[in-house]
Amino acid sequence: MTTEDTSGEPREHQQDTARTALSPVFRSLALDSIPVPDYADVIVLPVPEGGPSDPRIWAQTIFSPQSMPAWVAALMGLRQALVGLAGINRAPKDVFAVSDVRGEEALISADDTHLDFRCGVAFDAGARLLRVTTAVRLKGRRGRLYFAPVRVLHPLVVRAMMFRAAARLRRP
Repeated sequence: MTTEDTSGEPREHQQDTARTALSPVFRSLALDSIPVPDYADVIVLPVPEGGPSDPRIWAQTIFSPQSMPAWVAALMGLRQALVGLAGINRAPKDVFAVSDVRGEEALISADDTHLDFRCGVAFDAGARLLRVTTAVRLKGRRGRLYFAPVRVLHPLVVRAMMFRAAARLRRP
């Protein structure tokens, strides 16, 4: 980000200058587990003051049925109804259970015959940023067929769930 001084020349903010002196680093438990994914995305949402800093609470809230917008719950139900036609197992009820927490990130892991899925839910309390990192390894034709529509909808679904969780956790 730049601003202009009185001479009209752009100059960098002090914070931006300080950050450029350090090498950028991005780590996620999701990418540690699947370092070369077939699909990956990272969605970041600024979160106002007042919510918890525990990444497990964020992960559980994001993926709870109560935090899913109705259209997302309908898509999940449609997925459960249709996957059997493609020879894919229905997702178990605990598919989005937190499997590990390290530092500021909680990890959700699910492996199946058609894909391996990892989702890292991190909360940076200092910057008040919620980050969801998804990594997917596809397995065979079924995995690619299944994931084709998911690939398009995934960012929209995750962002909607993050907004909904942030609203729920901001309430007293």
